[in-house]
Amino acid sequence: MDTPQNTALMRALTELPGPLPARGVIHIAIRHTDRFTVVGNDLAQHPGLSTAAVGFAVRIQSLPQGTEVGVKALAARFPEGEKLIAAALRELEAHGYLQRARTRLPNGRIVTRTVFCNQPAALLRPRAVAPLPQRRPAGPQIPAPQIPEPEPPAPEAAAPAPPDVQQEQVPEAPAPQDHAPFVALVPPPTAPRQPSPPLPQPRELTAELDRAATALLSDLRRHAHQLVLSENDIRQLAPAVAAWLERDTHPDTIRHTLTNDLPQPLRHPAKLLKHRLTVLLPPPLPGADHLAAPARPRIAVTPFQTCDGCERAFRAPTPGHCRDCRNAHGPAQAAAA
Repeated sequence: MDTPQNTALMRALTELPGPLPARGVIHIAIRHTDRFTVVGNDLAQHPGLSTAAVGFAVRIQSLPQGTEVGVKALAARFPEGEKLIAAALRELEAHGYLQRARTRLPNGRIVTRTVFCNQPAALLRPRAVAPLPQRRPAGPQIPAPQIPEPEPPAPEAAAPAPPDVQQEQVPEAPAPQDHAPFVALVPPPTAPRQPSPPLPQPRELTAELDRAATALLSDLRRHAHQLVLSENDIRQLAPAVAAWLERDTHPDTIRHTLTNDLPQPLRHPAKLLKHRLTVLLPPPLPGADHLAAPARPRIAVTPFQTCDGCERAFRAPTPGHCRDCRNAHGPAQAAAA
């Protein structure tokens, strides 16, 4: 298979017109008739994008509308790993080629909508606003009176042009159009962040709680060398740790929560601890009354009675006769009366 391909390539190389360069790449361009994607040199030769980012941009452009282009979807389609794909998508998003936004559908479901633009720089150019058509008033149209324009004065030394020479008419310069104000259509790389929730606070910051929280925060660097905190950071985070201790959380549990699975590299340890202390705050322990099983409602049971006539047991609130004896004695008592 290698020999026919090399022979065809060399044959095509000999058919190229003009002198060929002595070194460097030589292009054999064959026009595409179907299944092709136009890629601009501003993307193919972008100085700020890596080769992986340019490659995934070309691949995304070649996909049809509606195709999933998330990290997992691209990893399932192409041989690259998820980390390389995520880094390439972040590069494209930072340079305006890609935008990812979460959108809520009419049925309440939240989806991620991805928008790709092959020329983000073109969106930043001002666009001309087309004049709006004037609305004609209803009713019969009355033509406006035409006012004759005054004739321009003839030039003093204007020589008559010969009849066989046709004078050229210079086209008038078009009137300058009003442009719309500059509007940046490319959104910023990241959406505005929501304000972070406040740190948890204990109901009462006693001296004992403050001392235990300060000691726990100061001791974190023994268990994770990245968690080196300043005195100011410890003073700010101590009330949050005191809130955990106030809720009967064991110090080993707090230490494990703050030091487990740290990101690499860790640039802002105080911010990470603030986030974990706020988001992972456990609820207060329930009391004994909350853990007790709810009392089942008591059902009143009618006791058994022994019939005074037939000695048969029956249920009734008070002693007496059963139903059969009451029915039998009822007519006899009525007849005796």
